Amino acid sequence: MRVFKFGGASVKDADAVRNVVNVLQQVGYENTLLVVSAMGKTTNAMEEIVNAYFKDKKEIPSKIADIVDYHNKILSNLFENKQHKIYKDFKVLIDEINGFLIWNKSPNYNFVYDQIVGYGELISSVIISAYLQEVGISNNWLDVRNFIKTDSIYRDTTVNWERTQNNVANIDKKVLNITQGFLGSDDNNFTTTLGREGSDYTAAIFAYCLNADSVTIWKDVPGVLNADPRYFKETQLLNTISYREAIELAFYGASVIHPKTLQPLQRKEIPLHVKSFLNPKDPGTTVGKGMGIEPRVPCFIVKKNQVLMKLSSLDFSFMVENNISEIFKLFHDYKMKVDLIQNSAISFSVCVDNKFGGLEDLLQQLKSKFKVVHHEDVSLYTIRHFNAQALESLQNGHEIMLEQRGKETVQLVVK
Repeated sequence: MRVFKFGGASVKDADAVRNVVNVLQQVGYENTLLVVSAMGKTTNAMEEIVNAYFKDKKEIPSKIADIVDYHNKILSNLFENKQHKIYKDFKVLIDEINGFLIWNKSPNYNFVYDQIVGYGELISSVIISAYLQEVGISNNWLDVRNFIKTDSIYRDTTVNWERTQNNVANIDKKVLNITQGFLGSDDNNFTTTLGREGSDYTAAIFAYCLNADSVTIWKDVPGVLNADPRYFKETQLLNTISYREAIELAFYGASVIHPKTLQPLQRKEIPLHVKSFLNPKDPGTTVGKGMGIEPRVPCFIVKKNQVLMKLSSLDFSFMVENNISEIFKLFHDYKMKVDLIQNSAISFSVCVDNKFGGLEDLLQQLKSKFKVVHHEDVSLYTIRHFNAQALESLQNGHEIMLEQRGKETVQLVVK
């Protein structure tokens, strides 16, 4: 049993969908489960609908129309028969979006977000499943919400592994299955999401529950690189990485592998392959047990749009356990992801990710108890296996606001 995950870039238009077929024909699709993401930037477009619902409902029809137009262009390019059932199936999903926006009474942004944004994956998987059938690749479409069960913490949910395992056990492994990434459902069968980029995690969940032989994430890069080519000119392919090293890279923000993806794979020693959907026969990168990292080169990771805070007590007393525990409780309450910590006797510096937009309210709480200096829109650079040359390449031309160095890793907060 193999699990393949195709992300948004790999299904962004009609040619990309055809290339999925090409990949499957080259590497085979027997005993395989496909996990697919929303097409292209659809998740962003769905987020705009959610924002319009809370800020200006008059914008909703045009934003839905943009999504319809985008997918209709893909459909018309893939299916010559305009009476094909897929058009009706697509319309049903769009009608469900409109229906929810009419009958919903919940003021909870995160709940509404999960109910709407997940339609990107549902639409994508329905289209790809229909096209595979069209070209003679028989497959079984699965609604992932019937399999992955979670709690009700919308946008940041936790998997109920026991219920999920029982559900996944009923999947027919002998046929090609196709399902959605990113999604689950709670006890009330409302849609939940596993966090942005959570489709990788979905693939790992299925692999764990199916005792799969491997997981392959198909990307527009040749594998895991030692740096993001969007931000660094010179990059190298990493041929092999150990689970431990990959988890370290993911923790610091490497964008190729989702942080939650590796843990279930490591527990059952299921290898993870990261390969190019443009060159599917190339070896790519393998993440597995005890592989170290090869070649052993510095790995650069950057996280943009971070917030650096420096907190100190109002009376210049020591920053000790009770202060710090109170600060971390507030970070938890306002869903701040802490990426770097540094403290001295009278101050506590922290770099956080404000992905849930709670910064303003958090600052009000902190300023009532501490002296707070904060800087928004900073970047956090991490270098694993750094050397003098790698460090110098980042220090030149940047204003270094904070530096933290260990044996294997150095982190720099820069403006």
